[in-house]
Amino acid sequence: MKTIFITGASTGLGKAAAQLFQSRGWNVIATMRNPEAASELAALDNVTLLPLDVTNLEQIKSTVNKALELGNVDVVFNNAGYGLIGPLEALKDEQILKQLDTNLLGVIRVTQAFIPYFREKKSGMFISTTSIGGLIAFPLGSTYHATKWALEGWSESLSYELNKFGIDIKTVSPGGIKTDFVSRSLDSATSPAYEEITNSLFSSMEGMMEAASKPEQIAEVVYEAATDGKKQLRYVAGEDAKALYAQRLELGAEAFREQFGKQFI
Repeated sequence: MKTIFITGASTGLGKAAAQLFQSRGWNVIATMRNPEAASELAALDNVTLLPLDVTNLEQIKSTVNKALELGNVDVVFNNAGYGLIGPLEALKDEQILKQLDTNLLGVIRVTQAFIPYFREKKSGMFISTTSIGGLIAFPLGSTYHATKWALEGWSESLSYELNKFGIDIKTVSPGGIKTDFVSRSLDSATSPAYEEITNSLFSSMEGMMEAASKPEQIAEVVYEAATDGKKQLRYVAGEDAKALYAQRLELGAEAFREQFGKQFI
């Protein structure tokens, strides 16, 4: 049986991926900040829950060590993250730092902790949840996009140095996912000067969520990335994401940015 290590597995895509891989005969190490709240996953065979706050470097090290003590790990799915929306002018420094720490540094540090193990056994795979927001940008998401675009570039660069050791690097870039992301995993800031664009953005987001994918649909793309044997780096996931990215490629970056921005401004 192969084993996948998942961060951010308590809800949404992480939970759906844990359930899917378990149903397909994998061992799953599902990590989250509060494992005691994940009774549904805990009831499944071949699922181990471990505590992990990806902003805590010492806990990353101890949890990775514990995972490796349990046996082989074949795939690491870096999924933990959240969104931050609002004009940069209005963001507090602690909001910016938390966004970078969770979405970017957490992924980098979890990956770094597993690299020696994968390198020594000459196999392994890292899959990271980026976002369609790592390939295109929406208004008022500058810090969020900074993390997701960074993960795309980081993954591409990392592939050069790790592929030679038999380690695969992949990203999954979903569009909207029908979860409680907005209420649970979205932080925001406001400023009167940006009220018009803020209202326009949230109004557009409500419409876009109608075309969003279920977590289970995106989990299938994660499973595909983990099992298809391809050296493919990027997997755009969800019909909404595919349509937007195709439009960007067709129009070119500048024309797309101009046209896309008119929906909000």
